[in-house]
Amino acid sequence: MGRNITKSAMIVIDMERGFVDSASAHCICTAQGTVPACTEAIEQARAKGIPVFFVNRMYRADGSDVEATRYNGWIAGGRAMTPGSTGACSCEMPDGMKPQPGDYTIIKPRWSAFFQTELDLILRRLKIEHLILIGTTTPNCVRTTCYDAIALDYNVVILPECCSSQTEEIQRVNLEDMERIGAKLLSLEEFKQYDRNCAPDFVQQVCEKVAKDSRNPEENL
Repeated sequence: MGRNITKSAMIVIDMERGFVDSASAHCICTAQGTVPACTEAIEQARAKGIPVFFVNRMYRADGSDVEATRYNGWIAGGRAMTPGSTGACSCEMPDGMKPQPGDYTIIKPRWSAFFQTELDLILRRLKIEHLILIGTTTPNCVRTTCYDAIALDYNVVILPECCSSQTEEIQRVNLEDMERIGAKLLSLEEFKQYDRNCAPDFVQQVCEKVAKDSRNPEENL
């Protein structure tokens, strides 16, 4: 991997067969169709020296860590995404999306990639400032990760072609909401040209403004 001049990281969320495979009770119906775009985006990120984080869900076989709101469906659906599982309901990654040497793999217990995980710690250690989000589902895990990232002062980029929802309407309104809150939406073609100037650095802009105001407090009166 080359030098990461963009200070970015790509976060690949929940692209597991348990959410992607049509035979799974937890399948997101449009997720399989995004696999080629996700694969291309991941390859582009690696080529640019951008670290790739695969952030996935995995449940204990006894269900003790399954969300209360999902528990009954998880039992009825065959106890999906348990450690070492294989097949349609498993935590296996689709072909072409398996982690490579140099990638990171993180298991998250809930929707957000940040909630009770080491993600923020590693990103700070790598001096990451921008996050590129792809994966499923847009209204749940992608959205909660986006909002947590913004709350933690990361700049957020989303690749809509690499995200999925159960319906086009759900996809559209959630992307619009995230864009309004400050996320930058880029097409896969635009991402091919991605560099440090492609996305606004809101955090740096605020830091500079605050620093200027602190030196000239009379201007704020």
